[in-house]
Amino acid sequence: MMRLLLTSFFGVIVGFLMGITFPTLTLTKMNLPSTLFPSIDLAYIEDKYSDISRQRLFGSWSSTKGLKLKNDIPDPPYNYNDTKIWVSTNPRGAERLPPDIVTPESDFYLRRLWGDPNEDLTVKQRYLVTFTVGYDQRKNIDTVLKKFSDNFSIMLFHYDGRASEWEEFEWSKRAIHVSIRKQTKWWYAKRFLHPDIVAPYEYIFIWDEDLGVEHFDSEKYLAVVKKHGLEISQPGLEPYEGLTWEMTKKRDDTEVHKHAEERNGWCTDPNLPPCAAFVEIMAPVFSRKAWRCVWHMIQNDLIHGWGLDFAVRKCVQNAHEKIGVVDAQWIIHQGVPSLGNQGQPEQGKQPWEGVRERCRREWTMFQDRLDDAEKAYFEASAHKNASSRPHG
Repeated sequence: MMRLLLTSFFGVIVGFLMGITFPTLTLTKMNLPSTLFPSIDLAYIEDKYSDISRQRLFGSWSSTKGLKLKNDIPDPPYNYNDTKIWVSTNPRGAERLPPDIVTPESDFYLRRLWGDPNEDLTVKQRYLVTFTVGYDQRKNIDTVLKKFSDNFSIMLFHYDGRASEWEEFEWSKRAIHVSIRKQTKWWYAKRFLHPDIVAPYEYIFIWDEDLGVEHFDSEKYLAVVKKHGLEISQPGLEPYEGLTWEMTKKRDDTEVHKHAEERNGWCTDPNLPPCAAFVEIMAPVFSRKAWRCVWHMIQNDLIHGWGLDFAVRKCVQNAHEKIGVVDAQWIIHQGVPSLGNQGQPEQGKQPWEGVRERCRREWTMFQDRLDDAEKAYFEASAHKNASSRPHG
């Protein structure tokens, strides 16, 4: 009796184990005689239970994601060939990423360290204003920024290393501060105002620190800019001693002007700088589209920007119509030589003298580079066209 009970017990255990593992067995490998099971289609059973196994493994995952298993979709996790290019039109370097995860642009919007990310931004500023500043000009910058509405993101580039001391101003708490000593605004702009970073902003103001704004309002200014379709602009300058260009001088009889009469010999063409398609680098305002081009023109080593004002027209189609000076909103150039004093006295020269000398040198270097680049392009194009002509 004991032997019978043990035999029955072990038989139940073995039968149970065979039952739960049976779906995973390949019956065709069991070599069952067909004469014993003439009605069993072993191929059908194998396919049937292999499908069940896959469904058990991935059924719960696919149901939660709402996905249907398809022959052309790999089973998760998605293993893929590391050398495969998913989308060749993705930004350079991101070709191996699925397009929907690519985020090619950014912004200067401030985010919280807590909470739902979707609820971070109650306001998205439409415009950006930047100033290259020293702490000594803090009162003037405070006055200037009161003329810019809450539609503006604020960015300060600190050339004297005193960024933390600006917290006495309430607006400073929402500003972006970049502190690197003894650099110019075009050095900062090339490194921190990449077009993909400032893409959310319709207009970008890149201004000096020594400007008076008693007769300026940012929103009214932009209303005029949009009305006249200006891609690059600046406020008119109140006449002062040392004003160089007639084009940037404020006029009393117009809202906007795009042409000027300069001294004899200064303009080879009435539609070219400095008689048209021209603003100074003191207080330029760029549209998003124009800035994407101008940024690429800024040279890494030519940091004062001299010569840019004569060249930005290349970034705007019909530049003599879309570059202009806004007379209805004007500013005053105070002429504070603050950045010039950041220079280094050499060979008996004052700091500002060395800075001014380099400015003039950069202007010549930039013009030479631009001329050489255009010459090389046209020569290469001519050679290519000549090579492609049929020989007869």
